[in-house]
Amino acid sequence: MTAGRHFLQIPGPSNVPDRILRAIDFPTMDHRGPAFAEVGQKALEGMRGIFRTKGRVVIYPSSGTGAWEAALVNTLSPGDRVLMYETGHFAWLWSRLAERLGLRPETIVGDWRRGADPDAIEERLRADADHSIKAVCVVHNETSTGAVSPIAEVRRALDAAGHPALLMVDTISSLGSVDYRHDEWGVDVGISGSQKGLMLPPGLSFNAISDKAWQAARDARLPKAYWSWEEMEEPNSKGYFPYTPATNLLYGLNEAIDMLAEEGLENVFARHARHGAAARASVEAWGLEVLCARPEDRSPVLTAVLMPEGHSADAFRATTLANYDMSLGNGLSKVADRVFRIGHLGDFNDLMLCGTLAGVEMGLRDAGVPYRAGGLAAAMDELGATRQGQAPGAEAARGRKAGAR
Repeated sequence: MTAGRHFLQIPGPSNVPDRILRAIDFPTMDHRGPAFAEVGQKALEGMRGIFRTKGRVVIYPSSGTGAWEAALVNTLSPGDRVLMYETGHFAWLWSRLAERLGLRPETIVGDWRRGADPDAIEERLRADADHSIKAVCVVHNETSTGAVSPIAEVRRALDAAGHPALLMVDTISSLGSVDYRHDEWGVDVGISGSQKGLMLPPGLSFNAISDKAWQAARDARLPKAYWSWEEMEEPNSKGYFPYTPATNLLYGLNEAIDMLAEEGLENVFARHARHGAAARASVEAWGLEVLCARPEDRSPVLTAVLMPEGHSADAFRATTLANYDMSLGNGLSKVADRVFRIGHLGDFNDLMLCGTLAGVEMGLRDAGVPYRAGGLAAAMDELGATRQGQAPGAEAARGRKAGAR
């Protein structure tokens, strides 16, 4: 037996707060009974607020992968071409899923060290004179690399090219953590999941649907049954679902919606930005390299760290887990064993971040990874500066320039 609480510092599933655990713990109710309508309506309406949309939101009992599939099968037909921007492992998985559904994904290959390039998307769409591309798919926050894509700029790229393709955005690790504006940014289908910024266990996924996407669904010919938006429409209007929902997770979702509203979404986003800046200050003080190369693209919810040449990220993670009972995220596919990922999202505060970074620093020492001491102190400087209302990065940058550490 290991004393104390396990530190789950992967980039999702995130830690589930006690309030949500207690809500999930309520007895399961009749999902066809009159009392359930209030639960369902609150969840559906509350998620509109989280997505920042006045349009429809659909909730599935599934992982985020299901919501990827739902977005595609409800709007597209066999053989349709879709433009995917490969920002990392999850963008690649979404492209592979599209191919298996009988679509023709065309990939703009990135270097896995930055977000999607709107100029490259615009250039490709301008070349698509016959509008054979029916959808553009972008991951907002690429969980494998810690890079955020500028969705508002991607929408401007579509508009500048005069292209009618649907814009689909994966917000699985950004919704409820990173500023996302479904309606304002002109997103047609937003995709998300319960286990990241929404602070729930895995098991719920979401589609936020524009009017344009809803109209496209009327002509789409890919087969669908479980994922059908049309099947959801009538039951959802009364707070119900066409099949058995994940009732207890919906209890938890409603509690999460309340928690986010109590803190205020803008405050939630600012909190995550502070923690992202502090985590990166630690990495830089250690003399290590953040995987995301462009500072403006760096994620507020996780930090992916490159290991020094000749050192195994997985061996370091195993040492940290064995010695300090802390789980860190692994590198995926192209960056396997070269990267470890620090999750700092969801129900998370300054002290939890400092404990996490202390565990990383001790793990680096124990695993024999070359580093400079002082990462935790750099994070504390950053947190102190931003708590006093300064912009993220201000005090830590001044201190490093002055040779304070």
